[in-house]
Amino acid sequence: SAILAAIMSTLSCQLLVCSSALTEDFYRGFVRPHAGQRELVWFGRTMVLLVSVVAIWIARDPESKVLGLVSYAWAGFGAAFGPVVVFSLFWERMTRIGAFAGMVVGAITVVVWPMTGSALYEMVPGVAFACIAVVAGSLLDRPPPAHIVQTHRAVREELRVTGY
Repeated sequence: SAILAAIMSTLSCQLLVCSSALTEDFYRGFVRPHAGQRELVWFGRTMVLLVSVVAIWIARDPESKVLGLVSYAWAGFGAAFGPVVVFSLFWERMTRIGAFAGMVVGAITVVVWPMTGSALYEMVPGVAFACIAVVAGSLLDRPPPAHIVQTHRAVREELRVTGY
């Protein structure tokens, strides 16, 4: 029942996010910029229903590879952005060249790794190679300006003092 509860919670959040994005970004942004609150609420409810029907239609196919696509997408996001975010938080020497190198290498690794025939999940080598690229790219680049290093140290100290 815990797994089902987690699935239902995630599903309801995803439905609301889709509905909100369609209502605010598309409908209000392009179709009816001056729509009233009542109209937006009804459009949002309609979008929840429409997205639900589309999701059920996709899920009806037992041969659907949705889980594989989601797994592959998260591997790409994780390998491309995960190391960059972690290094930017904990290593003041990281530079934009290192960040760019990490994102590119992580993403390319996730795309190329399945071609090796390995059963290892693409994200594992993607994160490893992205970390190497972040460090190498940053060390080959000029160090960050002093004001960036000072800001990084000040923020880290503030987080240490406040307990975060």
